[in-house]
This record gives sequence, C-alpha cells and structure tokens, in this order.
Amino acid sequence: MKLQEYFAPQPTAAADLPNPTLLLRSLTQGVLEVFAGVRELDQLARWFSEEAYRKLGARSNLSARARSARGVAPGRPVFEILSIKETYPADGVVEAVVIVAGPGRTRAVAIRLEGLDRRWRATSFAVL
Repeated sequence: MKLQEYFAPQPTAAADLPNPTLLLRSLTQGVLEVFAGVRELDQLARWFSEEAYRKLGARSNLSARARSARGVAPGRPVFEILSIKETYPADGVVEAVVIVAGPGRTRAVAIRLEGLDRRWRATSFAVL
C-alpha cells in the first residue's frame, strides 16, 4: 500500500455503519434549508465528500443570487418527505431517491452515500 493510500479515506463495510435512512432524511432537510438561505452549508460539511461539498456550495451561491435578484428574503422551506427509496449497489454504498413535496411542487433528491472512515458520507447529491 502506498503512503497516500494509507492516509486517504478508508472504505467501511455496511455492517459497520448505522442505518442510513435517518441520515438521508437529515441531509435532504439540511440541504433544502441551505438552498433556502436559512442554514449555513458549513454545518453539513462533515457529511459530504470534498467534491460534493464544492458542488453544493456552487448551487447554494446560485440560489442566494436568485433570491437576491428577485428581492426574496431567506425563509424556512415548507416541505414533506413523502418517501425514501434505497438501493445497495455495493457493500458500503447506498444510492437513494428522496421524494419531497413542497407547496405547488414535488421534487426528487438523488443521494449517494459511501461508507468512509467508519461513517456515511454523501459523495453525490442532486435536487431534480
């Protein structure tokens, strides 16, 4: 094993990780609150890979600019999680779709969690 590989995030088997459903629910709520401007993205940093975190930061900035251009103040989003569908394509990997209903619109949130360093981390997150 190379020295860089030793210090890189280490994969963790699903048997050594908690049930991911609660995290999927919490991440969905947290990210929607970030996009609405009522939560700081930094509060979610520990649950995202570096690349996923950067992408969320870019999307968060776009949301803030759009609110500013429309003159809309940040406000707590009102939504209900209707369902969570999880699949397990490999050991220590969860791919999920969270269906979220808000006023006038229902959306799907796609999330990929990977077991790294004995905890789940989101490596991909997309609001569709």
